[in-house]
Amino acid sequence: MANRRKAPSNLNALPMLLQESVYIGVDIGKFKHVAGFISKTLLERHQHFEHCPAFVFEQSREGFRAFVERIRSYCPLEHCFIVMEQTGHYHRPLLHYLLELDIPVYVMHVQNRQGGILKTDKRDALGLANHLYNQLALGVQVENKLQVVRRAVPPSEAAAQLKGLMRHRYELAIEATQRKNKLTAICDELFPELTQVFKNPNLPTALDLREKFSTPHAVATASLIALREVRKKSYPSETQLLLLQQLAAQSIGTKNLARQRGLLLEQDLLIKEMRLIQEHIERLDLEIAQIVEHSREGQILLSIPPIYPMYAAAILATIGHIANFEDAGHLKAYFGWAPKRAQTGVSFDRASLTRGGSREMKKVMYLVAWNAVKSETEWASLYKRLVPRLCTYDERTQTYKGKGKAIGHVIGRLITLIYALLKQDDEMLSHLPPGTEPPEPILYDPDLHKSHRNGHYRPIRKEHATNHIVQVEP
Repeated sequence: MANRRKAPSNLNALPMLLQESVYIGVDIGKFKHVAGFISKTLLERHQHFEHCPAFVFEQSREGFRAFVERIRSYCPLEHCFIVMEQTGHYHRPLLHYLLELDIPVYVMHVQNRQGGILKTDKRDALGLANHLYNQLALGVQVENKLQVVRRAVPPSEAAAQLKGLMRHRYELAIEATQRKNKLTAICDELFPELTQVFKNPNLPTALDLREKFSTPHAVATASLIALREVRKKSYPSETQLLLLQQLAAQSIGTKNLARQRGLLLEQDLLIKEMRLIQEHIERLDLEIAQIVEHSREGQILLSIPPIYPMYAAAILATIGHIANFEDAGHLKAYFGWAPKRAQTGVSFDRASLTRGGSREMKKVMYLVAWNAVKSETEWASLYKRLVPRLCTYDERTQTYKGKGKAIGHVIGRLITLIYALLKQDDEMLSHLPPGTEPPEPILYDPDLHKSHRNGHYRPIRKEHATNHIVQVEP
């Protein structure tokens, strides 16, 4: 029996005779990437997806060009589909490069590798390509949503600007909190009685006092005129300043001079760092507010009463582009507010939130909902109607328990409204002829919201010239 010759795996041995689609998985690395190629013909030739060809290229423009040329040797660029995992930031240069060429790119969560098998970059790349081939070409459905591939859509102009700014602001806020905690600890050791006058020892006036009169002895021996120069307007009052001097004279703070010198140096540096961080945060807030107010998506979000510029910026930076989400349910899941139900027969039935989603957006939407229910909006009316229906009344305390369920419903409807407004604006812009000046964005109208809640619903029509959207309130 003649020996069966193994098909060559190099690309030069396979001329471009096919006009079929080629599915490519890219295993992302820090300096080099590995691409695996799969198609119907390649699978027939190599028998198994792990034996299909692969290509290694560098994380550079020359490497990206070589990768694209290798794709062209297989098929036209419009016939290829590429998938990659979202591994930190290393995949972004390649993603942006491919999107500029209008190549369909899909992304997916980082996958858990099966234990007990040899792990190589080529195997990982071909495994990704096989995932893409199964879902796009064969229509295979996966039970685990983390294995679903999603078409990558370039972020909007506002989202592209806000993403980095919001991430930096979030990091600065964390650093500011860390320094506040350190300054509080130093105050507790150096001059604990300060909090009897300044409830918050990290307020600007308190920090000015701590910087100029760094020890209890300096405060006790200072003149009232010198202490008055530190205060803002009439705070602290004359009585409070006298009390502060009395407390400083009898302070139980550390008297060890060596320890005091260390604490004073650390306190001085922390105060300067705090002011620098606050200056940067204020500059970021100004820039972020301007981006939101001058963007179409920002104007739409700001028209919803409980959404402030910083919340709108967080939403835009998180979603990137509304086309990334098929429906409002996917947006809820991405924000971490999708319900999950567990049921077994008739003895167990419980609903809760999924653990997935963005942690930052889960907090942001919670704050948005609380601002909504505390103000005179339709969301507050909805919350008041839902509390008696969804919560348990406690006769002893004369209050309702479990109000989080009502808040969750409000958040769900807010996310649905956000999706409807942004999706409608995106579809309207996509149908405009090139070069056409886009009309004003369609905004949220609280009067229409109220009329719809009362049963007077009218579907939005193209011939309407109104600048507001109809929102359904069941």
